[in-house]
Amino acid sequence: MNLYDLLSSRFPADRSKPAFLLSDGSAVSYGELEDDVARTASLLVEYEVEPGDRVALQSEKSVAAVAVYLATLKVGAVFLPLNTAYTEAEVDYFLEDAEPVLFVEDAQALVADARTRPPLVETLAMDDDDLASIIYTSGTTGRSKGAMLSHGNLAANAQALHQIWGFTSDDVLLHALPIFHVHGLFVGLHCAFLSGAPMVWLPKFDDAQVLDGLSKATVMMGVPTFYTRLLANPGFTQERASHMRLFISGSAPLLESTFAEFEARTGKRILERYGMSEAVIITSNPLDGERIAGSVGYPLPGVDLRVAGGETGTIEIKGPSVFAAYWRMPEKTTEEFTADGYFITGDVGRQDPDGRVWISGRAKDLIISGGFNVYPKEIELIFDELPGVSESAVIGVPHPDFGEAVVAVVIGQGDEAAMIAQARTQLAAFKAPKRVFFVDELPRNAMGKVQKNLLRERYAETFA
Repeated sequence: MNLYDLLSSRFPADRSKPAFLLSDGSAVSYGELEDDVARTASLLVEYEVEPGDRVALQSEKSVAAVAVYLATLKVGAVFLPLNTAYTEAEVDYFLEDAEPVLFVEDAQALVADARTRPPLVETLAMDDDDLASIIYTSGTTGRSKGAMLSHGNLAANAQALHQIWGFTSDDVLLHALPIFHVHGLFVGLHCAFLSGAPMVWLPKFDDAQVLDGLSKATVMMGVPTFYTRLLANPGFTQERASHMRLFISGSAPLLESTFAEFEARTGKRILERYGMSEAVIITSNPLDGERIAGSVGYPLPGVDLRVAGGETGTIEIKGPSVFAAYWRMPEKTTEEFTADGYFITGDVGRQDPDGRVWISGRAKDLIISGGFNVYPKEIELIFDELPGVSESAVIGVPHPDFGEAVVAVVIGQGDEAAMIAQARTQLAAFKAPKRVFFVDELPRNAMGKVQKNLLRERYAETFA
């Protein structure tokens, strides 16, 4: 089945019901969305977009951008979303690599043009393994890789999330995420569409708009920064959150202090989950059951997860939502799959006997100091609890004696020597940072993940 067929089959029978509640007070109905998709699909055919062709989109977040995505699926083409912050040089790389037949820079203009066309009624039938989207990874090391996600991959993940998070037509999703990333594009949209539920549709995270939106919503999906910003706003009270059914966090690690402060403020526990471009969502804390700070929960139904190399090691996964290959990178694909077909995520973690998963960090962030393995997460948990520290990032930098030395970069203020001494009361000497640097902010990517590669570059000469 074409993924669009699956999604549209769950649209409400009464198509006049709202799909998008806009910040200006207006709404777009499911019927209007469906009509825009059909007419945009007709325009794509007129532009000679054929099944398997790539359609690239770099456009501001809008309902029209969603219509372009769904229309691309409808005609059997492959959707290529591009971060609106990408520079011309970065976009050139993606366009040369993916060779889209159409590059859309203004979704609203395209859809406005499409409204003069007759609707395309038929949706092209697709096989499960037919390509639906290419998502380029952030490319913090080497050039970006295009994860090839099929109709079957995305359908399997959407249905699993819809089930385990308890979505129904009574839900209203607060959507303040970008839609060039799997979180906002696949996780958010698909859960809402499979429920025939409306979305409070915000162009971006804005404190006032989110606080207002909470009064209309039942579920919010966000990155950790959303929740820290809400907690910093005195207008975010227990009453504001009282009728919300679920707060979900992902795309970057949620600090345990944020988890605790959020529960203290609202009486509600954030549900943290773990995912990546190559598999969308992999694990989730339970809807009904214990949500534990620092844990990313249990593998989704159908996901086979294992830890290679001992109690703590690299997480490997297999399942219906795991991508098949990187676009035009057969050697890289071979490198990142095991001989028995598991994808090597590059994340380091452990799994409890009952299946609960804990992430220690990225394998590439592992520090080897004096021959000992040091996992940054263990040290960050200690530093994040120190007075005057709101967040920390621990990295390894070159050291003439130890190979790598542990360095902590923290948002906040404090006494470097005292912090190191405090850390040494809780950590083996080889794990304790040899330097602490204080900053106003940490470098992050579009989804809020700390870019440790930039920190390693910045502090590379510390012990030179």
